[in-house]
Amino acid sequence: MVFVIVLIRCLSFISFSHAQSTTLFDPLRYVDPLIGSAKDGHVFAGATLPYGMAKAVADTDSEENQAGFVSGNDTYNITGFSSMHDSGTGGSPSLGNFALFPHTSCPNNDINRCIFPKAQRKKAFDGNSTVSTPGYFAVTLANKIVVDMTASHKTSLFRFRFPNNGSTTSSPLILMDLTDLQDSRQDNGSISVDSKTGRMTGSGVFKPSFAAGTYTLYFCADFQGAAIKDSGIFVDSRASAVVKDLLISRSINGSPLPGGAFIRFHNPGDQPILARVAASFISSAQACSNAEREIPDFDFDTTITTAENAWRSKLRPIVVSKNKINSSLLTNFYSGIYRTMVNPQDYTGENPLWKSTGEPYFDSFYCLWDSFRSQIPFLTLLDPKEVSRMVRSMIDTYVHEGWLPDCRMSLNKGYTQGGSNADIILADAYQKGLTEGIDWNRGYDAVVKDAEVEPFDWCCNGRGGLDSWKALGYIPVQDFDYKGFGTMTRSISRTLEYSYNDFVIAQMALAMDKQADAEKYIARSSSWLNLFKDDTPSFINKTINTGFVGFFQPRYLNRTWGYQDPLKCSQIDDNPTSVCSLQNTAAETFESSIWEYSFFVPHDQAALITTFGGPQAFVRRLDYLHDKNITGIGNEPSFLTVFQYHYAGRPGLSAKRAHFYVPQYFSPTPAGLPGNDDSGAMGSFLAFTMMGLFPNPGQDVYFIIPPFFESYTFKSPATGKTAKVRNINFDPTYEAIYIQSATLNGMPYTKNWIDHSFFTQGKELVLTLGRNESSWGTLLQDLPPSVGTYVGFNGTAVSRRPWLERTGKIERSVEFGGPRKSWGGVMQPWT
Repeated sequence: MVFVIVLIRCLSFISFSHAQSTTLFDPLRYVDPLIGSAKDGHVFAGATLPYGMAKAVADTDSEENQAGFVSGNDTYNITGFSSMHDSGTGGSPSLGNFALFPHTSCPNNDINRCIFPKAQRKKAFDGNSTVSTPGYFAVTLANKIVVDMTASHKTSLFRFRFPNNGSTTSSPLILMDLTDLQDSRQDNGSISVDSKTGRMTGSGVFKPSFAAGTYTLYFCADFQGAAIKDSGIFVDSRASAVVKDLLISRSINGSPLPGGAFIRFHNPGDQPILARVAASFISSAQACSNAEREIPDFDFDTTITTAENAWRSKLRPIVVSKNKINSSLLTNFYSGIYRTMVNPQDYTGENPLWKSTGEPYFDSFYCLWDSFRSQIPFLTLLDPKEVSRMVRSMIDTYVHEGWLPDCRMSLNKGYTQGGSNADIILADAYQKGLTEGIDWNRGYDAVVKDAEVEPFDWCCNGRGGLDSWKALGYIPVQDFDYKGFGTMTRSISRTLEYSYNDFVIAQMALAMDKQADAEKYIARSSSWLNLFKDDTPSFINKTINTGFVGFFQPRYLNRTWGYQDPLKCSQIDDNPTSVCSLQNTAAETFESSIWEYSFFVPHDQAALITTFGGPQAFVRRLDYLHDKNITGIGNEPSFLTVFQYHYAGRPGLSAKRAHFYVPQYFSPTPAGLPGNDDSGAMGSFLAFTMMGLFPNPGQDVYFIIPPFFESYTFKSPATGKTAKVRNINFDPTYEAIYIQSATLNGMPYTKNWIDHSFFTQGKELVLTLGRNESSWGTLLQDLPPSVGTYVGFNGTAVSRRPWLERTGKIERSVEFGGPRKSWGGVMQPWT
């Protein structure tokens, strides 16, 4: 049976692809949603729309089931089929509410001999039967029940095909369970089943994955395809066809008490049974309305086609040349792009927290600490209209909750991991010209509040320690903070991230002609230097000298220094007691080491290079970070370090690093990601890298390396103009990965970076490649912008500060107490 279904799906897909091949490039043939669905990629592998709320997939009993389904032949069991999921997240499993589960029949047709609790009912599945394409998912259970599914925006449509054993008395059963993936249901779960129609409605209160609080979710399920035999409710392992309504408590022991409803059918023969399930955060009535509006006729094929067309429309702006490359490279690329649009999710119309103001509402920003680095900047290129709606949603959240979100899921505030990262997203969107419906004056008020006002609970929004930040120019270890409360850790990473947050606010202020604000926030953006201790050495396992001296270190309120091993929480730290997350005992860096965070000064690489002893010393240190496996590409702080060679005048080394990580750490397989996809962060890193244009998020800068294709075109959804990138001497073995020369719109171009207008104005970049590094992009005038002055390049100092050149001089010393000593001598104040 599964072969027939898969064959039908494949033939229809091939038919479409063949029909389109001569007229239009179809990116869907290169999307594999199963990439990253094994190991710890935690990618949602099921059926959904771009930013869709409904996410239908099989849930497994793997310990890595954060997104529900985990690939693995004969390894895991399926516990149910549910409609709500997140993608690529860490932490606890997310959502997975109100799972359906089928039984071929109850033994002897005795309802009490069917197995209801998910721990006992779970079934093995045939891993080879798994099929996943955009908008579609299918799998076959070990008992030969074939289940496939598709989705509209808020509604899932499941199709169950039961094995036809010739018996006329067998009665297939489908149950709905008041549970979720992490077994977080609280008291007062409810379900009712209509004895005539079989419609199930109800709700449950659950806990989010990475946030404080709870959320209430409602559902509506309808069935079609066979005559109903009976229906009722179950509690624990017992059921009744007489009782139709259930209100259930959590119970007191461990997991929630199993409970839900069931519906049995007369033998359907070869006829499938369809289950239409919609969810709502407002009410069951709204869930039913969503279902009836979106999939009124239970039309499975039309729902798939609509989903495929939605994905095709989103992916179509980027068309790559297939010349000389393997199709697996295209699958890797387009699947990465696909994953950038699974999360966040558009919950517009489903927000019960405040009265609708006509503004969009997006959820599953999980978390912006991950997303600001490449995912949302990628969507700013590919889907600017939706990013504008996301920005509006963030600003509307500020209006009603008082703060921009930093991490948000299931209507709750997630935990803040570092700075106020929505500031970077807003600044990035503002610089790149997003205006549709956005109140930028209110947006500016929101980012300024992040910088100036400390929330009572800075666990979940804003910034903590602002009194110390303003007075000392750094976040002290063991800070004294009586105004707001959060985990008193991460003083180093928070200082570095606050510095960059203030810089991006300064950029917005300059563009809005708020000169006084610009001066204040530019001055604060230099505060990263206040934690640099130039005599700190670094040893591997406390014995092997790395040869590098000078690292950020924790500092106390009285300005004296503390100590943290620069390699603590790095990839090569084998100390099992090292923790760098949100624990009360965690270190002063978040999810990373001081070694890696030492490079996180995105706005002032010129000063950082001088601090490290000049461009050659900077390159040696960056090489050591990568060569010694100190950094891990499966964690977002590593992304920018791949391309920071550009600032030292060595763009060829950025290309070399990019080819080290891709495809070695990114392959088109279920286990093909180096870590959690983090709502598409890994997918966007991969896509940008393969396009050869990687952003410095929060700035109008894209670093240039050769694309992994001979050429590609990008049609801007914002302007309709088409940008082109082409490699001359393209080498599919990737030995010739160094740019020898370049032209932009036919004119010689030597800068190793471009700005956003390349895409929106439809320019053409032509790169001539060779097997060795060249002088292209290495001169001072070719380097990307930096707040400070580049020194140490042939003894010449050059300022690369275009955002300041148009507004005049702003002066400050490098430390609030005056210039300080560093590797390069006395750091120069701005001139």
